[in-house]
Amino acid sequence: MRVKNVVWVATFFLLVAPQLAQADMSSLGKREYDSNCASCHGQSGKGDGPLAGYLESKPTDLSQIVKNNNGVFPFTLLIKIIDGREVIALHGTRDMPAWGHQYNDKAAQYYQDFFGKYDSEAFIKARILALTEYIHSLQAD
Repeated sequence: MRVKNVVWVATFFLLVAPQLAQADMSSLGKREYDSNCASCHGQSGKGDGPLAGYLESKPTDLSQIVKNNNGVFPFTLLIKIIDGREVIALHGTRDMPAWGHQYNDKAAQYYQDFFGKYDSEAFIKARILALTEYIHSLQAD
């Protein structure tokens, strides 16, 4: 595991794990997915959400990521695509929202309400990490 990934995981468990005492990582990821992704990608991740028909291009079938990548789940790439604050040439156009910006806005409110000062990057990465783990669980066999 690369050092950067270890830092992300360590940050997640140090800053967010106490808040997850009643909910495991998959339920947080599912909640993020249901709130932010299912309307386009669908409940099963197949790109058949209720808004899919209104979009110019069909949403990606998230259940086929491993199949479409020679049996590999591109975890780090997916994190960057979901975050969206960095342009990823491999991803193509930026049709979906840049969730890094959305989560940054949420972080300011969340941390000011509960902790005073905040580390928005830790909040953003924790949410994206949980969401990525959930998307991994949607992979077709």
